[in-house]
Amino acid sequence: MCNNFTKLFITCFLLGVINLSWGQDKTGNSSPAPEKPNVLIFLVDDMGLMDTSVPFLTGENGQPKEYPFNRYYKTPGMEKLAERGIRFETFYANSVCSPSRVSLMTGQSSARHGTTTWINPIKKNEGPAEWCWEGLNSKNVTLPRILQSNGYRTIHVGKAHFGPVGSQGEEPTNLGFDVNVAGSSIGRPADYSGLNNYGTGLRHVQDLEIYHGTDTHLSDALTLEMCRKIDNAVEDKKPFFAYMAHYAVHSPFQPDPRFAGQYHDDLGDKMPAFASLIAGMDKSLGDLLGHLESIDQAENTLVIFMGDNGSDAPVNKHQHDIVSSAPIRGKKGAHYEGGMRVPFIVAWAKVNPENKFQKQFQIAQNAITTKAFATIEDIMPTVLELTGANIPDNHKMDGKSILPALKAADTPTGRKHFLMHFPHQHRSNNFTVYREGNWKIIRHYNNQGESAFELFNLENDLTESNNLAKSDSKKLEEMKKTMQAELDNAGALFMGKN
Repeated sequence: MCNNFTKLFITCFLLGVINLSWGQDKTGNSSPAPEKPNVLIFLVDDMGLMDTSVPFLTGENGQPKEYPFNRYYKTPGMEKLAERGIRFETFYANSVCSPSRVSLMTGQSSARHGTTTWINPIKKNEGPAEWCWEGLNSKNVTLPRILQSNGYRTIHVGKAHFGPVGSQGEEPTNLGFDVNVAGSSIGRPADYSGLNNYGTGLRHVQDLEIYHGTDTHLSDALTLEMCRKIDNAVEDKKPFFAYMAHYAVHSPFQPDPRFAGQYHDDLGDKMPAFASLIAGMDKSLGDLLGHLESIDQAENTLVIFMGDNGSDAPVNKHQHDIVSSAPIRGKKGAHYEGGMRVPFIVAWAKVNPENKFQKQFQIAQNAITTKAFATIEDIMPTVLELTGANIPDNHKMDGKSILPALKAADTPTGRKHFLMHFPHQHRSNNFTVYREGNWKIIRHYNNQGESAFELFNLENDLTESNNLAKSDSKKLEEMKKTMQAELDNAGALFMGKN
């Protein structure tokens, strides 16, 4: 009987993932350039702004500033991608996963699309009576559906979490994806190890039976599957939209044996396991970049890297403290910046200024933008502009294309506000966050009087330690009115109301 390594090698060879003719297709010829650019979205679960060796915050000179967490993690794949492209100091997602994923697919704020908390696979979470528990369905206008109708092979690999068990959103092929591997109703895996068949029961990760009984980590299995599906698209001469949605680095915090020994537990006894999941995710990124180059598609492929919400790193502190995203406050589920800010990098997988797509859509290299911010709602319109696809007239989007802002670090995005609405009981209960320029207001619906609001000037107070709600009543009233107008425009739902 073959050992695990041999078994995995044979599997990969049969799948065509191991390409022995570097830079060529299976006929021995160079892979043809697609008529439209390829897009790879690389989405990491529960990865915050500081869970990487790549600095995303800047110092007074506007240059990246390294903080202790940047020295703790080792992410050479992200470092390579950052050198090839531009990163944002401020990029917002929702503070939990399903709202962000639906925003990415629709270009809408959570207040507008109505999926305002994480989707429990088997029961409705507490919230408004009309809360959109079933997430996306086959009637929704989605990014992959539009690209599918414009000639793209649309590929989903990894975590979906667009709808509960039995709903249309449970199956990504109902939403415009031609291919789905491992996507279902679940928000986290039962197990990361192929030796354990990626777990059992509700949270068993599906579609990966060929890796059962091998020591293939879940992040690697998903990467191998994505490589195979991209190869199929290239063989069929189709441009591809590849949505690589890792289950990592969500709990359970199981050590990845390849990397766990590189990390210490000074910050918490579960931190080495979490950091090893980060390292495995980063290996996946590096492997995908290498594979795109090996099939001669790297120059034609735009890579968008991001997290879906703030960090859930198991640091031994309260979640509203300055913890896993230090020096910013809060983590996953929080209304503070650490719950909302996520890493964001855009780059061509391989830089070649003479490439026809790169001539048309220039991306700054080794750059960081501090002048403006962007959000997960902006991904859909950005990709549609890149690919030349039209937005249906009847689809209201809150996002705006940020392609022009990717050319240079000092180019503004045009975005001035961000709305995150969370009418639920969870880690942070029943709140709305609204940012306008440098000002940020938080409304706590469970509180009364002075404690119902927090107001921060993020330009002067990145740590959100100085609540100005009492001292600047004029600005508070202005922000309250603007926030309410945005909620009304989106048709936002509230706890206890239809």
